[in-house]
Amino acid sequence: MTTSQIRSDADLAIALRIAVGRLARRIRAERAAKGLPELSDTQFAALAALVRHTAMTPGELAENEKVQPPSMTRAIAVLEERGLLTRAPHPRDKRQVALTATAAGRSLVEQVRRLREAWLARRLRELSAQERSVLRAAAPVLDKLSQS
Repeated sequence: MTTSQIRSDADLAIALRIAVGRLARRIRAERAAKGLPELSDTQFAALAALVRHTAMTPGELAENEKVQPPSMTRAIAVLEERGLLTRAPHPRDKRQVALTATAAGRSLVEQVRRLREAWLARRLRELSAQERSVLRAAAPVLDKLSQS
């Protein structure tokens, strides 16, 4: 959709959905193309959240990632099985466990981030200065949308 075709908020919603979805798929494809471990989006997002927050309970992780607890339980099981996270008794609530990323998990997240950022940097260099300026202005707005 071109700018002149985006005349209403509904048109904008459609254009953004298509563009953001396509961009997300392209970025995810970079991880698979480099032969990195196959993780679902939920699994990778959970691991990245643990790297960012150091330790979380399964419930906190599910809430943070906006997924249902049973879905997060399955993601945690896969990540633990692959040695990317560990469980330990919660320091204050003995009914809970604290999840933390292992060294291998932190390394994987950093490697994927570097790949994604390098891919995006290459694509951004293909854009004009004006197009990059528009994206700089849009980035905080897109982040706000992603948080709502």
